[in-house]
Amino acid sequence: MSDIKYEIKETIGAFSESPKGWRKELNLISWNDKAPKFDIRDWDPEHKKMGKGVTLTNDELKKLKDILNEMEL
Repeated sequence: MSDIKYEIKETIGAFSESPKGWRKELNLISWNDKAPKFDIRDWDPEHKKMGKGVTLTNDELKKLKDILNEMEL
């Protein structure tokens, strides 16, 4: 398996933090030198290790925002 190259272009915010310091974050990330996408996943404190996550295009993030705004919490 080849290495995955990533560059965090913008840190938008963190949702939570585990006792070991891993944070669930929303970031704008360029994967393998491609156009940046919005990304939600867990990161270690140094951003060297990551958990599984999901990437979203601008349109997908807008749709997610609409869905969340319609929810009654």
